Amino acid sequence: MSDLLAMPEDWTKALAIVAHPDDMEYGAAAAVARWTRGGREVAYLMVTRGEAGIDTMSPTECAPIRDAEQRASAAVVGVSSVEFLDHPDGQVVGGVGLRRDLAAAIRRHRPELVITLNRRDNFFPGTWNSADHRAVGEAVLDAANDAGNRWIFPELAEEGLEPWGGVRWVALAASPEASHAVDVTDTIEAGVASLVEHRAYISALTDEDPETYARGFLTSFAKASGERFGTAYATTFELISF
Repeated sequence: MSDLLAMPEDWTKALAIVAHPDDMEYGAAAAVARWTRGGREVAYLMVTRGEAGIDTMSPTECAPIRDAEQRASAAVVGVSSVEFLDHPDGQVVGGVGLRRDLAAAIRRHRPELVITLNRRDNFFPGTWNSADHRAVGEAVLDAANDAGNRWIFPELAEEGLEPWGGVRWVALAASPEASHAVDVTDTIEAGVASLVEHRAYISALTDEDPETYARGFLTSFAKASGERFGTAYATTFELISF
């Protein structure tokens, strides 16, 4: 019997908010492909441009490359809206300023589901999660509440961004506290192709061919999640209800 529940599907619009280009592609993009194929609308918001992510490139050189790779990657899974906030990569500061930026984005997009990456200290025991992932994940959870309260960041309404209290869930991908899953058996190939679009980033990580790397990484995790969920492949989420 599965120890994971099926992700809710009674929604029409989602916003994914993550720290870096490629964050969605390490598993969650396969779920996005399933959702967009089913007629749902998903938009992406990157807090940074990932400009500090490639050691052999200066941030100035790196940023436009990662921007272009993320747009191409999103298109593979049916996402046409990709935005960047331009917070500094590796130095994202959690707190009121970030919450305001994210609440503004949530008010603008008005999603029912918000997706982000694991906010916890690790992905599994013996690892350490990045400061950017932790700061963004925490701020997303707070901003989902902030977006619906007109007296928090009242200047947003003055800018034409009316409160949005319609966020029903925040889903954290790659969380060690996963509670829900999506069957991605039919879209795992789209997930692989989406990650492969990050060619410059992958080439800086490994000498493996990008497709070989992406397929090996994604299918191993999706297969293990599928065994828990009772499908060939699955993507897991920690689901927080609002």
